Amino acid sequence: MRVRVQTEPFDYGAECAGFGQGGRDVGAVVTFLGVVRDDSGNLARMEIEHYPGMTEKAIATIAEDAQARWQLADVLVIHRHGALEPGEAIMMVATAARHRVAAFEAAEFLMDYLKSRAPFWKKEIGADGAGWVAAKDDDEVALKRW
Repeated sequence: MRVRVQTEPFDYGAECAGFGQGGRDVGAVVTFLGVVRDDSGNLARMEIEHYPGMTEKAIATIAEDAQARWQLADVLVIHRHGALEPGEAIMMVATAARHRVAAFEAAEFLMDYLKSRAPFWKKEIGADGAGWVAAKDDDEVALKRW
């Protein structure tokens, strides 16, 4: 299991190529790439803040839960912070498991919990000002299935 919280971009292709390799018991690898999107059409950038140490620990706890629940062979979570522009990669989740259902479900679980429970604060900066991104009811509803 690996958790990285960083400002610098990561190479999604390279991360995928090296993930889940070499395990004789791995039958499925699932990856997800989250990208900064511009819902308003006015987003110049998103600024993501976090508390170093606390954030990594919280994400590691979520990843450990997923690893235990789905008996994953490996988990990778990368999440960026700092100033990000629309179209930039913001995060990545990868899971490796014996079977595809476990790999898919664990990846969805991770994405749902990272969206709602990882301690990041996001501010959108656009042509008409700046504002903090509020929690969404849909994200909380998504957690109920787990």
